[in-house]
Amino acid sequence: MGVPFAVFFDDTIVVQNYAKNGRSTRTFKEEGLWDLIETQLRPGDVVFIQFGHNDESEKKVDRYTTPAEYKANLTQMITVTRAKGADPILLSPIVRRHFKEDGTLKQTHPYAELVREVAAETGVTFIDAERITKTYFEGLGDRDSALRFMHIEPNLHPNYPNGIRDNTHTNALGAREVAQLMLRALKEMDHPLVAHLRPVDPKHLKEHY
Repeated sequence: MGVPFAVFFDDTIVVQNYAKNGRSTRTFKEEGLWDLIETQLRPGDVVFIQFGHNDESEKKVDRYTTPAEYKANLTQMITVTRAKGADPILLSPIVRRHFKEDGTLKQTHPYAELVREVAAETGVTFIDAERITKTYFEGLGDRDSALRFMHIEPNLHPNYPNGIRDNTHTNALGAREVAQLMLRALKEMDHPLVAHLRPVDPKHLKEHY
């Protein structure tokens, strides 16, 4: 989401994406990534905080974070951001693409509810990305939603000679659409960032026949 999100805004907004694959709130802090953000924070900055996929993976002991630790880490990030005069925005993790027979997606994020609890306890600006993306991908259905995830047949991509069927990570199309959904959520809450959207190119306003 972070890469396509950056192109939505005008030159007054500088987007810095510190996200790294496979990090939980615990490992993000242990590796010094949060310290890097904290030292650079200035009043008026906006910090998007979104974790969960890796925190909740009990089998991955190198990154697993207990529910209590997870909530404490999120709360600390929010507290530090506010103390720096910056504006935290908390997001739940986006949905995984695992359909049930009735056409709805399975609930695979036990930590999503913990994010909602932190949002309620801290009063932070909150975007429920899990629910938003669940509705969106269910609307697309099994076939069309697959086009937004890392589904590659064998011998089509040099990085995946044997192919891949990944229902957790989106591809470029999926990432852009998720970013657009998050932007719409910001518009609906009338967040100040919306005032800094990139100007509309007049040629896109013309009618096409």
